[in-house]
Amino acid sequence: MTTPEVTAARGVAPGARIGLAGVLLALVVIGAMHLVGPSSRVDPVRRTISEYALLPGGWVFDVAVVGLAVGSAGVIAALVAAGLARARSLPVVLLGAWCVGLLLVVAFEKTNWSIGPSVSGYIHRYASLVAFIALPLGSLLLARRHRHDAAARPFRIGARVGSWLALASFVPIVGAIALRGITGVPWWRAVPLGLLERGLALAEVVVVALLGAWALAHARRSAPALEDEPEEQAAA
Repeated sequence: MTTPEVTAARGVAPGARIGLAGVLLALVVIGAMHLVGPSSRVDPVRRTISEYALLPGGWVFDVAVVGLAVGSAGVIAALVAAGLARARSLPVVLLGAWCVGLLLVVAFEKTNWSIGPSVSGYIHRYASLVAFIALPLGSLLLARRHRHDAAARPFRIGARVGSWLALASFVPIVGAIALRGITGVPWWRAVPLGLLERGLALAEVVVVALLGAWALAHARRSAPALEDEPEEQAAA
């Protein structure tokens, strides 16, 4: 007999797979943009990833980011279907903010400094900031809520490490902002901003993949047990 719980567990796979596909798309496309085309001439140490969207063929970057946002939404759905997170919980809200932030990053281009500051550029900056902070915080909260689940230990540890690495990427930036009054150097010149952002983005993409894999593994463990329960109860 198939129970609603079994049906929900089986519904995890599509969301998790969409999430992993979105992660793979982002990694392949943005990784390739570092190597080929006009984007390969962008300094990866000093220039941010979003600058790719301002170049010819920048729509490819936008497609990759939208794919990551859709994939991340699939992971959220998988986490909820697997019973790892409640739909109206703070981790889900934070993970949702990551998805919305990514979509806003695409909808509002970063400032083209050859022209000057723009409203779109400011929205882009703060949307990316919210996204980059929300995902690791949501992941850490989720890992904490399942800290007693021994079976989830590898996923929890991986998600926590990735989340802390992502948050640690902000430390040099905060330090550069704090020291600007002493050094006189603008914070975006005091740190290798492009390198930090790429490390941050990579850590967060890995966290999304780990959350999707966690939901999938949890559903696979739970489904057989749930399917056996009605038979055991009937035999009793």
